[in-house]
Amino acid sequence: MLNKLRLRRKTETVMGHRLEEPRLTFMVVVWVLIYAVLPVLVIGSLLDLLVQQVTGQCTGFWCWF
Repeated sequence: MLNKLRLRRKTETVMGHRLEEPRLTFMVVVWVLIYAVLPVLVIGSLLDLLVQQVTGQCTGFWCWF
């Protein structure tokens, strides 16, 4: 299955013009950060704050500094 993903596709053309191959762009990275990384950080921070308020012990990464 991975070999199928690695193989290059035949160059596509439209009316004689060669189309660019799909590639990762800066905006893909931005949207992954917004939809995947940011919610994980926010939920983790809220859980750390909740544990700190309930137990009185700081469990977050920032407590090491």
